Amino acid sequence: MSIQVTYTLRVEFGDCDPAGIVWFPNFFRWIDAASRHFFAERGVPRWEETAATLGVIGTPLVDTHTRFVKSASYGDTLQIAVAIPEWREKSFVQTYRVTRGEDLILECEEVRIFAAKREGGGIRAVPIPPEIRRLCE
Repeated sequence: MSIQVTYTLRVEFGDCDPAGIVWFPNFFRWIDAASRHFFAERGVPRWEETAATLGVIGTPLVDTHTRFVKSASYGDTLQIAVAIPEWREKSFVQTYRVTRGEDLILECEEVRIFAAKREGGGIRAVPIPPEIRRLCE
């Protein structure tokens, strides 16, 4: 079983559309924050530090699938449960389960890579550093 870390947030009025429902791109912003929070909670240094020590500048998203189940509104407290159920050579699958109490709001599965700067510009996928994987398994 993979390690799970929970990121908690409170929905603010400005996170919602005129109908008072969370505007869907905000979920992706929160999921991205929850991804970084997962690594921080497991002891992985900030990406500025891993860039200097390991050459890893972050974990950009390369694929995502999301299933929206219920809406959320301002004042709601949401929990985002994050896990990494699958490790690959240069990528990993990260899952998110967003809930409000017992209510499932959405489920999301992403594929992310560990990235380094490419000489001449851009980024490239690099093998997952064993020291990071050990902290997160």
